[in-house]
Amino acid sequence: MKTFLNLVICEHCDSVYRRGVPAPGEVAHCAQCAAVLYRASRLDVEQWLALTAAAVVAFMIANICPVVRISLQGQHNEAALWQSVAALAHGAAAPIAVPMALCVILVPLMQIVLLVWVLPFARVGRRAPGFAPAMRILVALRPWSMVEVGLLGILVATIKLSSFVEVAPGAGIWATAALTVLLIVIAKRDVQGLWALTERAAPGPMAPA
Repeated sequence: MKTFLNLVICEHCDSVYRRGVPAPGEVAHCAQCAAVLYRASRLDVEQWLALTAAAVVAFMIANICPVVRISLQGQHNEAALWQSVAALAHGAAAPIAVPMALCVILVPLMQIVLLVWVLPFARVGRRAPGFAPAMRILVALRPWSMVEVGLLGILVATIKLSSFVEVAPGAGIWATAALTVLLIVIAKRDVQGLWALTERAAPGPMAPA
């Protein structure tokens, strides 16, 4: 039985192409609809894994350390990233609390966990158990990761509050900024190359006895 994992299908018009090896900076486009098929990556698997580990640290700091610290008349209040999202559940903004939690907390967490699972195996040319479902989930989650939206909202709220109370940025806001950049690099890059990278080590069908 032959595999065809070196083929790529256009997501827009379903045209099928044989996947090549693009030079650094090159982008492969569909000949029918001009959509982007894949891009050359400047990161190898080891660098990808290292940046994913950094994203784990940034995610933990953003959800443990306070994003901002608010002081008013000797009283202080502070909140980490998840607490900032949870605060939306109270008041007029309650309807957007769930999608905000998904886009800022849960989806980035799932992306990081899946990459932490598949990349160590890919580093040695193997496929992690559940590799195919993990790849499909990573592609499906990509449009829903919006930590940058949460960061922008925090910055806007901080600027507005600074006119009334004393607002000081915490370690969490810097971790959130770092997480935003890291997720753009590690979770929004083309993951299809992992199929070709691990193709030779993929288990094939058992020979008949």
